[in-house]
Formats: sequence, C-alpha cells, structure tokens
Amino acid sequence: MNESMPMTDQDSGSALAPETSGRHQVLVVGGGFGGVNVAKALAHADVDVTIADRTNHHLFQPLLYQVASGLLSEGLIAPPLRRVIKDQRNARTVLANVTRFDLDKHFVYGVTPDGRKLHRRYDTLVVAGGATHAYFGNDHWATFAPGMKTLEDARRLRSHILSAFELAETVPDPSLRKALLTFVVIGAGPTGVELVGQVAELAKKVLPREYRWVDTAQEIRVILVEAGPAVLGPFHPKLQRYARDHLIKLGVEVRTDTTATDIDADSITVKSAAGLEKIDARTKIWAAGVQASPLASMLAEATGAETDRAGRVVVLPDCTLPGHPEVFAIGDMVSLNKLPGVAQPAIQEGRYVGKVIRARLEGDANVPPFKYFDKGSMATIGYRGAVADAFGIRFTGSMGYLMWGFIHVLYLIGWGNRLSTLLVWQRSLVFTKNYPQRIITSEQAGGPGRSS
Repeated sequence: MNESMPMTDQDSGSALAPETSGRHQVLVVGGGFGGVNVAKALAHADVDVTIADRTNHHLFQPLLYQVASGLLSEGLIAPPLRRVIKDQRNARTVLANVTRFDLDKHFVYGVTPDGRKLHRRYDTLVVAGGATHAYFGNDHWATFAPGMKTLEDARRLRSHILSAFELAETVPDPSLRKALLTFVVIGAGPTGVELVGQVAELAKKVLPREYRWVDTAQEIRVILVEAGPAVLGPFHPKLQRYARDHLIKLGVEVRTDTTATDIDADSITVKSAAGLEKIDARTKIWAAGVQASPLASMLAEATGAETDRAGRVVVLPDCTLPGHPEVFAIGDMVSLNKLPGVAQPAIQEGRYVGKVIRARLEGDANVPPFKYFDKGSMATIGYRGAVADAFGIRFTGSMGYLMWGFIHVLYLIGWGNRLSTLLVWQRSLVFTKNYPQRIITSEQAGGPGRSS
C-alpha cells in the first residue's frame, strides 16, 4: 500500500485492501443499495474500487420481513458481495467494521471480525452506512421489542414466532398461552404494515393448521400500534383506508392514535384516548422509527456538517460534505431534499455519485446537483393485498400486488434469485399455503420475548 503517513502503534494494522496500481482509489463504506450502485457505476472507470462492509452480503431489505416469516430463505435476498461484483475487475470487497475517519489525511480505519485493526488510504471516499432503529430515548426497549434491519434480526424474529407456538402447545395456563400467542407490531409505516400483514398470515392461517391445541379464534392476537391517526401515514388517504380495511380482514387489531409508553419481557403498555392499557404479549416488534448509522455523526463532527433529529448528516446538493469535495455520503444516513429513507434514493444517489467521480476524472467539474426521480411508493399487506402510488395513479388489491411483486423481483440481484423467488411465492402462497423456512435450532428455542 502506498502510505502517505506513518502509522502509530494504536492505528497500525493491515491495509483494508492492497493497492495494486497507481490508479485513483475509491473506498466505499457499506455494501447496501447506495454502495453497490456506486461500484457498478464505476465498472468501466480508470479507478480501483474497494467496498468495506461488516457483513459479506448485499441485503435486499424490502423483503427482509419475508425471511422473518419463513416465506423466503436468506440466500434469495442476500447474495454475497463478492458475487455481486464478481464480473467487475476493478472492484474488490473486504470484511471490516469501519470505526474512524481521518479526512484530512484521507485514511479510514476499521477492525475485522477477529479483532485485527485495518487501515486504508483513499482518493475518494463514499460512505453509505444506512440506518438502524430509533427508540426515542427508550433504548432499553430494544431487548424486548427488537427491530428488523439485518438477517440476524429476521432469523431471531422467525425463531421467536415459531417458538411461541411450540411453547403454547405445552402450556396449560390460558393466560400464559394467550400472551405467547399475542404479537404486537409498533409502527404503521410501510415496514410495520408489511410486517404485521405477514405475521398475521403466518400466525392465523399457516401455523394453526399444524398446531392441534391452539385455538386460532380465541387465543391468537395480532396487534398494530400506531401513534399517528392513520396507517401508512405518507400515503394518499384512499390507500390508507384500503390498508386499514385489509389488515382488519386479516384479523389484525389496528390501534391508531395509540402510543407505546412501556415495554418489558412480558407485556407492552399503550396509551390512547381511552387511557392506559397493558397488553400481555411475549412478542413485540419495533417498526416505529429509524436513526442514522453512527458513521453519520462521525462525518458531521469531522466536517462541521449539521445533523437532523434522526442523526442524518446534511450533505451538499452533490452529496459531498462541507469542505471535503472528495467525501460523499449517501442513502439512509444523509439528509438531502427531505428524501425518504427507502431504497430508491440510495440507488439513485449511488449512480449519481459514480457519475460525478467519472466526470471529475475526465476533467469535468460541472455535474449538476443530484435530482431525485420519484418512482412512487408501494406496500404489500399480505397475499394479494397491496397499495401502490406511481406517477399519480393509485392501485390497490391484486393490481397493486402484481406491481409490488414485479418491482421487487426486478431489483433483486441475479436472475437465479429472481426466478427462485417467483417460484417460492407461487408454490407457498398459491398452491401449498405453507411457509417453508421454519427451522428452529436448539440454540434458538428459548422463551420468546425474553432475550431477543
């Protein structure tokens, strides 16, 4: 590696990746939608691209809840990063958790899973660290109401739900059985609505056929808690009404204008116009808020940039940081033009940043500011139930579901994953009415709700 500074004992270690040429070095932190699209946009550029990520896969988060419900396997939505870029000769990936930036000296520091310290010098840095869960000052709730951002989160939740049914078969006490079979999702945005719809279908339609001592009608409860006045708050009122009605048809108790005030291992306490209510529930799932990756605050501190209430760093119109035109930040961890923290802004920002880097290398410094093209919003609400708002046209029901399915399959990486996902959906949802990914290992079979 061509170092421009001596390493101190504290920061010594191996390079994040060896520099094999004198070419421009682009370091991308994060292998999500934004990071991968930066790398792909530079496929034919005269640069070396290194993607540093703490996992070895590219996660398609919009379908993560289907892993949590046992419908899809992890591999269909999380191809290895090395496979994603296998045909791109100027790109490489390294497994490392980035811990510090030295923007003045163009160095990034990280650590490997086995604790070794790594460092890397860059010419251009792109940070696409994503986001994590926000509990609005109640971080201790995370133990009892985990969110869902990673494959580990999805696997834990899947085991959580399946274990609840297994334990319910062995518990004679009706009140404990009811607590085991009560599932609460907090937050009725797109993530919460999609998740609660899938949980309702799994808990009320798929599993009861195989558990002989579970009374579906009397014991299973699926509850959606939302502090605002409507589900799918950012959507058109017509789509909000459809989503609410469809959830109710699935057997979901929809509680709007209801706020979670306390959560513990065995229950959740909510507050509505009717007052406080304690709901005995061993499974609580958090979908009420997100906050930016800690990398956003690191960049803000290093550059003097501002952060918003969600911890997102405010970037310039070309996605760079103040005073550092060689440092870009994109995706869920940035605040730019009030864009939502969903996949499309990250994808488009990644492609834009790749275009800017190529233009600079060619001597063109006049690339226009980033402009987002809104392709619409959509959410699924169980099988054959969905809402879609695209180009001013609103769809619900089967048409919305077909649009949702087409778009999501289109953005999966690899034709094998796309075709396999379609086949799994057809087999599981249309023909067998069964979710095939339902393994609980001995390590995962503990009591749900107590150590998520």
